[in-house]
Amino acid sequence: MEKQTFDLWVWGKNTNSVQAVEVKNVTGTLYCSGQVALDVHGVPSNADMRSQLIQAIANLKQLIDESGYECKNIVRLNIYTTSTQEFFTTCMDVYVPFIQKHGIQQATTLIEVKGLFATLTVELEATVVK
Repeated sequence: MEKQTFDLWVWGKNTNSVQAVEVKNVTGTLYCSGQVALDVHGVPSNADMRSQLIQAIANLKQLIDESGYECKNIVRLNIYTTSTQEFFTTCMDVYVPFIQKHGIQQATTLIEVKGLFATLTVELEATVVK
């Protein structure tokens, strides 16, 4: 697989993402449904957004790993949250280290939504290639 990223504007360096990702010679693509803070029994968390993000990342990583892919090859990561303000003020110290640890350079969209399932406040949707 060949991967090339595009970040045309200087301000893009501060977004924890890139503006576009091109992939060639892909041998597989994994489209991950939105991963949230559900426990192994499918019970949604009622914890704060930061704690929910920690669980959502763990669930996403487990899904990617057990599907035979690697987090470093996430090319698209959409974030759905019930509050972008809360995400920026309470979650960046969790989100950014996850991105950096795996060397992820992904196209990203952060979307504030009216609500998610049950008591959930954050959801991660990823596309991964190999």
